Amino acid sequence: MRVLVIDTIHGGLDIARYLNGRGHFTDVIDIYRGKSGIDAATAAERVYDLAVAPVHLDPGHTLLQSLTVPVISHHDAVRWIIGKDRPAPLVEITGARGKTTTACALAHVMEGPGVLHTSMGTYRFPGKERIWKKSITPASLIPAAEEASRIGGWCISEVSLGCTGAGDYGIITSPEDYMVAGGKRHALTEKVRSGQRLPHLLVAPGVDAPGAVHVESLAVPEGETCRYKCGGRTGTFLSPLLSLESYRISLLLAAAAGCDLGGDPARLASFPAIPGRMSVSSEGAVRIVDNSNSGTNAFTTRSAAQYARKVTGQEEITLVIGKETGAVCEGFPREDILTVIGEIRPASVIVVGEEYAGIGEEHGCKGIPFLHAGSLAEGAALARSVTNRGSIVLSVKCWR
Repeated sequence: MRVLVIDTIHGGLDIARYLNGRGHFTDVIDIYRGKSGIDAATAAERVYDLAVAPVHLDPGHTLLQSLTVPVISHHDAVRWIIGKDRPAPLVEITGARGKTTTACALAHVMEGPGVLHTSMGTYRFPGKERIWKKSITPASLIPAAEEASRIGGWCISEVSLGCTGAGDYGIITSPEDYMVAGGKRHALTEKVRSGQRLPHLLVAPGVDAPGAVHVESLAVPEGETCRYKCGGRTGTFLSPLLSLESYRISLLLAAAAGCDLGGDPARLASFPAIPGRMSVSSEGAVRIVDNSNSGTNAFTTRSAAQYARKVTGQEEITLVIGKETGAVCEGFPREDILTVIGEIRPASVIVVGEEYAGIGEEHGCKGIPFLHAGSLAEGAALARSVTNRGSIVLSVKCWR
């Protein structure tokens, strides 16, 4: 089969390589940068049997409009490549926030060997050995699934913008939505549609997905205690992380899914905060709450500020907020940053990202000292130099 694979920078090269290995002919095109593969004009002149395009590509793009062959998504192509040769269970986790925490918490309760693939890296269990670091584009699921099959274990994987359908269990971690594909598609709609192809789909509160199981029917928080009931099993676990909004739903999802998949949800009592996801450290009299990751947004920033004030008992916060250049597709909108600054009223703000120039002059920011930094590391260092009491909250959207 002759296949045109569109978008080399979000896993297209990997998809082409796997298809070539199975005897197909492929052309690739770098649709966003034009730096590799063939160009759009050449592709339009060639004959193909199939095209593979990412769900975030504008459906009105001239190349897509010129094609007369079927077009499938990168997610579909990954399902085709993995086929029936998959580990069991294969869990796909998607959502606007909470993916990494949910994936790590679920791996924490699982028995036996397995592979955990997250935006932080890919790990082989039970030793938690880091074996590589890749993105969470759909194509990155393939080597994770292959390694899990090799060791005869489970595979838990984050997947961006939906599920591939290759797995047997899916989780949607949050109801937040944003626009993709040139503003013509809702990301949440894509996640729900793709998740519904899986035999089992578990969803967070607020996610409208007919046929899915809602986590609140299986796991219920009561303060710092979670009560779960599924598959004929009941139990409880105690965790202070349940008091944090940014952890609560992820722990409930992990408890419910773990119960379904043969794990022991009681192990979540020992699940620790993840670096970059509300982990706390101290430097002298200052506490640092690290909330900088690919899912950082206004919601998690609010939670981080509340947590910082709880652990210090002090109001003073130096807020490091923004987005590193080119970090994450959905970004951290300027209006969201303005809203959360107005709500938190930090003692000072350090903004990361050129797109936020002049934000300190906006309404609601008057009277708050503003500084600017080029990266999370630079912003954190600057915060340490200007903070001698209270807390520092790191809320920069970035890949870590």
